[in-house]
Amino acid sequence: MNEQWNVEDEKVLIVGVKSQDIDEESFLYRMEELRALTKTAGGTVVMEVTQNREKPDSATYIGKGKVNELKVLIDEYEVELIIFNDELSPSQLRNMTSSLDVKVIDRTQLILDIFASRAGSKEGKLQVELAQLSYLLPRLRGQGQMLSRLGGGIGTRGPGETQLEVDQRHIRNRMTDIKRQLENIVSHRERYRSRRKKNQAFQIALAGYTNAGKSTLLHRLSEADVYVENQLFATLDPTTKKMKLPSGMEVLLTDTVGFIQQLPTSLIAAFRSTLEEVKEADLIIHVVDASNADFPNHEKTVYSLLEELEADKLPILTVYNKRDALYGDFFPYTKGPSILISAHDDSDLDKLKEKIESVMEEQFSPYIVYLEGNEGKLLHRLQQETIQIERYFDEDREQYFVRGYASPDSAIYHEMQARHENDD
Repeated sequence: MNEQWNVEDEKVLIVGVKSQDIDEESFLYRMEELRALTKTAGGTVVMEVTQNREKPDSATYIGKGKVNELKVLIDEYEVELIIFNDELSPSQLRNMTSSLDVKVIDRTQLILDIFASRAGSKEGKLQVELAQLSYLLPRLRGQGQMLSRLGGGIGTRGPGETQLEVDQRHIRNRMTDIKRQLENIVSHRERYRSRRKKNQAFQIALAGYTNAGKSTLLHRLSEADVYVENQLFATLDPTTKKMKLPSGMEVLLTDTVGFIQQLPTSLIAAFRSTLEEVKEADLIIHVVDASNADFPNHEKTVYSLLEELEADKLPILTVYNKRDALYGDFFPYTKGPSILISAHDDSDLDKLKEKIESVMEEQFSPYIVYLEGNEGKLLHRLQQETIQIERYFDEDREQYFVRGYASPDSAIYHEMQARHENDD
């Protein structure tokens, strides 16, 4: 099956094999996602080639007939790059590279390339380079000549150009050096995390499939100046901002890197320290693009990765985003607490904040306390550190009556408990 697109920028031909272990609909969604990834990397798909096989060919991924068909299409559409919608083995990549006189990369290398172009912080750049080197190491043989001959473009960002002709020992040494640098950064991040914990700040992590709208939500909820773009993997570096809930309580909201189906294992390993932000959260807000027809598979992908990170047991609120792009009825996939919103609708954001508070209340413990009129500092802390439901000045007792919910792990809750016991 072949399909044609308009030609612009770097001309790309994408290739996919539908094996027996994937249904037709899921396969088509993955091919559509590959086109989106290609666009994000700066290329334009001019042709798509797919094949039905029991399983991919061990030597060339596609059959010999399809390889010959690719040769014809390369000349016909002046194709500059071929991208396979799977991770090719080193031998498959070598064989396809030697058979076709154009650059050949796979889905993994494409994602690594996008990450390389998105990384902004020192940590992000080191993490991507480590992932790229892990990918490159077993594929050195045959790669160097091909990439050095064809130069830049998609699939050659980062160390791809500079590390081609170095030996494996040099790459291993570089990987060791990167891991050492990352360990220092990770220890700094852990100190920062423990400081946040010590300050008793309630931490919410935004997690979800790439381009679900996490950064937009962070920007709108916290009024923070963060990079927001309608593209895959717009955010790599975690960003933490303050958010005020309707009750006045302040929480920390952290944006994280987006997940994707078939996320390269080397990337998961390299970004593990960044993804730990999710694991350390008190609440996960799972953002889902409700307008994407494949959203149930997106949810499954995210839950699978959360399980791998041992974060699947944390409280999760699913936020179905992009309500404004929906047509017809919408039925949530998850059975847990959820809400349907548009991140661009102010009233929806107000409802989301109320929903967040109600989910937090279920985790929190109720408290009631009477405070003297001169205890303004404690009143202020209750406003910022707890979900305050009711507060008024009791004329008879000449004290403030405060009722609300607080995290049972927080210092202020234990202070209220001790005070309550003393009052009794």
